[in-house]
Amino acid sequence: MSPGRALSMASELLEQAGTEQRSHRRYPIRLDVRYRVLGERGTLRSGSGRTLNMSTGGILFQPEDALPEQVAIELILSWPFLLNRACNLNLCVHGRIVRSDTRGTAVSVLQHEFRTTKRR
Repeated sequence: MSPGRALSMASELLEQAGTEQRSHRRYPIRLDVRYRVLGERGTLRSGSGRTLNMSTGGILFQPEDALPEQVAIELILSWPFLLNRACNLNLCVHGRIVRSDTRGTAVSVLQHEFRTTKRR
């Protein structure tokens, strides 16, 4: 099953579950994530965590420690589907941290792309 088809199916199921007040519907997706907090001179901090939910406009994830707000961040998510049933994928996201507290770190997505990766 393709990643697009899987997301479409998940979307249809979640739409049946109820209404959402946000501008982008959130999906409870648990994926491993690596991150780099970016500053003017490069990486300020890096680490790993796990996503809690995602939408087309944002990602909520649980990092190792609280992160600073209103700074740029790069996320690399280990995508759970293979490209053409043979090639591992990462979802690479560039965004801005809008909130970071005990509930998790919320990132506003500015840009994203899928990249192939070596077999695990």
